[in-house]
Amino acid sequence: MDNTLLSIMLGIGGMVGWGIYDFLGGVFAKGIGSFRTLFWSQLVGAVAIALLALISAPVMPTPSMLWLWLPVAAGCYAAGYIFLFRGFAKGNITIVAATMNLWAVFTIIFAFVLMGQRLSSTQSIGVVLIIVGATLAAVDVGNLGTQPLRLSLGVSDALIGALFFGVFWNISELVSEQMGWLWSTLAIKVGVVVWLLVWTRWSGDAVRLGTTPPRTLATLILMGIVELAAVACVNYGLTIGDAILITPISSALSVVTILLAVLFLKERITRWQTVGVAMAIGGIVTTAL
Repeated sequence: MDNTLLSIMLGIGGMVGWGIYDFLGGVFAKGIGSFRTLFWSQLVGAVAIALLALISAPVMPTPSMLWLWLPVAAGCYAAGYIFLFRGFAKGNITIVAATMNLWAVFTIIFAFVLMGQRLSSTQSIGVVLIIVGATLAAVDVGNLGTQPLRLSLGVSDALIGALFFGVFWNISELVSEQMGWLWSTLAIKVGVVVWLLVWTRWSGDAVRLGTTPPRTLATLILMGIVELAAVACVNYGLTIGDAILITPISSALSVVTILLAVLFLKERITRWQTVGVAMAIGGIVTTAL
């Protein structure tokens, strides 16, 4: 199969996996808490990839100075999700998910400036659509004439999370190309759990679940597996393709998240926010052309 086509398919796999994960994360962030949801689902993913590595017993890649970036990558990924899930806990899942589309823009900017990757004119138009669309989704445009400019609830957290994800995916591409998708995914997932444990010491966020319904536990396990599959798809894609192509496709995860939120949670957004969500999704599609 052509590497470009395979890269696109892997990007779609990441899109679907993260879209489901973010939707479920948004639901449970309002229930058992954003940090508990994040920690236990990430722990499940780390254990699952460790078992896969143990069973398959792949050859350990030769260590290099590039490995020093692994803690940075894991820290950025953990921070991105900490802020995203905080945004979900505070605000409308649809709006927060649309704002999170900006992580693709940050990734592309870093790839352009620091790694020398280039966009086509069509992809550049897509970036503009994402920026404008995310802005419309994030700002309460309808009240601009009567109230001061303000962001919708959870949007500021999503913006910070998007920046961290933008840094993460450029580092992840470099690491994945050298280590391979399995070892890079394992190292980053374990690193994320370590960083989350460090965060609990600093922030005081609780991780104990206490008495939890079996359905909640089953969902946390499902979240961990689905998110791991998304990370593995994109990391493998980065070993055969470029972040500047794969990232915009996978970042269309908001399409899945928003559809699930509208269908199952009956969330409502304003007319301008609807336009913004549509523009952001259209921008994601355009960058993949």
